[in-house]
Amino acid sequence: MSQEVDGQKVDTRKRKFLIAATSAVGGVAVAGVAVPLVMSMMPSARAKAAGAPVEVDISKVEPGMLLTVEWRGKPVWIVNRTQEMLAQLPKNDPLLADPNSDMPQQPAYAKNGTRSLKPEFLVAVGICTHLGCSPTYRRDVGAADLGADWPGGFFCPCHGSKFDLAARVFKGVPAPTNLVIPPYQFLGDTKLLIGVDAKAPGLSKEQGA
Repeated sequence: MSQEVDGQKVDTRKRKFLIAATSAVGGVAVAGVAVPLVMSMMPSARAKAAGAPVEVDISKVEPGMLLTVEWRGKPVWIVNRTQEMLAQLPKNDPLLADPNSDMPQQPAYAKNGTRSLKPEFLVAVGICTHLGCSPTYRRDVGAADLGADWPGGFFCPCHGSKFDLAARVFKGVPAPTNLVIPPYQFLGDTKLLIGVDAKAPGLSKEQGA
């Protein structure tokens, strides 16, 4: 089909085709801009490594079990301590270099006998304070290779440092201080958030408890 515009014949079919093609190209260009924008709003692996908080489901961590997660590129241990484990902690005090956690290796709310917000759950950075090795979880009391008086805890096979189940360092080992307790908070009975201080401004009483 054709029509006259200003005395000249115009092919209307060709004009409609050109308009449609131009619109399609424009739409692709807009999509090309939109995708990078959406991606830029998503947290990158670099941002996570730099310290983005990590939410952890602890509903399946049974008593006595250890769960390891990553935060800031470091292993973080979550141990569901049994009543027997908790009962042993005060008995360890005479054997420890810093039983009262006087060194600032933990937030203020974790400066207690269990070094935790809730007695049953230990949350600690799993890196030895000697040379940065990662100790192993040795919950077995009186382990044959650690001695009959071993009360359960963490053992660093690299240089022999030992820590109890509150991540407190024993006397006479290379590690100079207790393991680090990271900032964290409970989001309920089955979830915790590592990387956000429980006493940070703006938290509800339930979050900070």
